[in-house]
Amino acid sequence: MSQSTNTLQTQSNEIRQRLDEEMSDFSEALWNYCRYLTGSPWDGEDLYQETMLKVLGGLYTRWHPTNLKSYIFRIATNTWIDLCRKEKRTLGVLSEENEAFEEFTDGLELEEALLKLDDLFTPRQTAVFLLLEIFRFQADEVASIVRTTPGAVYASVRRTKHKLQNTIHQSVKPKFERSSQKSKIIQAYLNAFNHGDLEGMLSLISDQAHYEASLGFLEVNKDEIINGSLAYGLPGHHAIECELWGKHVIVVLAESEQGQLVHDIQYQEVENNKIVYHRSFFFRKEFIVAASKELGYKPQLNKPPLNWENE
Repeated sequence: MSQSTNTLQTQSNEIRQRLDEEMSDFSEALWNYCRYLTGSPWDGEDLYQETMLKVLGGLYTRWHPTNLKSYIFRIATNTWIDLCRKEKRTLGVLSEENEAFEEFTDGLELEEALLKLDDLFTPRQTAVFLLLEIFRFQADEVASIVRTTPGAVYASVRRTKHKLQNTIHQSVKPKFERSSQKSKIIQAYLNAFNHGDLEGMLSLISDQAHYEASLGFLEVNKDEIINGSLAYGLPGHHAIECELWGKHVIVVLAESEQGQLVHDIQYQEVENNKIVYHRSFFFRKEFIVAASKELGYKPQLNKPPLNWENE
């Protein structure tokens, strides 16, 4: 690696850390926004990560004073709408015609409504409702983010509420499909991990495997894995296989005075009896916290080099 490349990587890491600090007050809100916008925690996590990469790569284009929260939510919204456009989903037109509506009577009704947004409304309608009603942006901010007018924002929210009230007690279709039968390769991976058998675990991994810790690092072959993330061996924690939001995952648990804490969440893709893709969410605070709650564990907030306890 050249000296200039190494310097660029160091500077990029410093910028990323600074951005994380600046976002600390609303990073959880952004993750929830992505989750509800896409209708899935998994798709929401992917949208969150793509948003962060675009923000890191695009801030230099802002020549004017920028409200960071509004800017990042704008990037998330436009990224999702662009993806829906590529998938030829109907994006919808936001007119200024009004309809009467009733307010939600309690928090449970609102929570139920959030689970239905992706089924009932176009991507733009969903974004407008979430931005105005849930994340409390001003109407002119919402209009700028989704490229419409404030009058259309208010009218769209009214129509959304009206339709939600008419469907609020109807059953919600399952958002997550059950994952496929457990893999023998993954069972062997778990066994090797829990016995500290690094060589056995590496024998299950393809020479060309991608080993990714989302928003942390990416290794693109076994040599990089051996000399990088696994250079110091296995962490000595215990791992179990669970189903999380319809997907089989490996949950790495660390022992503590508080009991078992979620250290990491992983999943692998297997082809021709080899692990060809490994994804870790070790660096993803918002995902780890939400997943831990779903699984019934507490997250490990202090795990070197990360310390999320004071954030």
